[in-house]
Amino acid sequence: AVKIADADQYAMGYDILMAKKIADGMGYKLEIHKMEWDGLAPAVNSGKIDAVIAGMSITDKRKETVDFSDVYYNASIVALVKKDGKYANAQSVADLQGAVATSQLNTVWYDIIDQIPGANKQPAIDNVPGMIVALTSGKVDVLVMDKPTAMAAAYANPDLVMLDFQGDGAFKASKEDVEMGIAVKKGNSDLLNKINEQLAKITEDDRAKMMEEAIKDQPLSK
Repeated sequence: AVKIADADQYAMGYDILMAKKIADGMGYKLEIHKMEWDGLAPAVNSGKIDAVIAGMSITDKRKETVDFSDVYYNASIVALVKKDGKYANAQSVADLQGAVATSQLNTVWYDIIDQIPGANKQPAIDNVPGMIVALTSGKVDVLVMDKPTAMAAAYANPDLVMLDFQGDGAFKASKEDVEMGIAVKKGNSDLLNKINEQLAKITEDDRAKMMEEAIKDQPLSK
């Protein structure tokens, strides 16, 4: 864990591990700041912080105000179900046909439920713990979410299982929905090139190990 600047709190997680690896490779000392989501782009452009590593997807709209690194994580969309439920052995989105499903309010995850044939789509829930309660209590059969969130939920709740469909059987999402990048001040090509140089050295195996470590150290609350 890394101490948060000007606070008595510590930060941990995949983004922190990634930031540490990049900073170490560049010979920089990592300093973490805690900020509201809406304040991240202004903070990086004002020079208050150098980079944003916070699960920010690379969208055309965001590119208007910040520059992005190469992709550092692909947060593919998956399903979460009960291990003893009727959809536990599903091999594709089509196999979830007719499922009672929900996801988080104001997310692309909730929109993607519509890809399940004949889904009984329930009202969205405003937080992940609430979603987990809905699933474990039997109120819904399926939750749709990104892979890191599902991995954390399954780790914290052994009676749940993540379904990561592949190929034609997978959920369909745009690159803007799933590709995460590191944001820097518009025009700061020197820092961006240094970050991309370090990202190129981090293998997919390294990234998978970091995600496993992050989830074990900071599992989603039951």
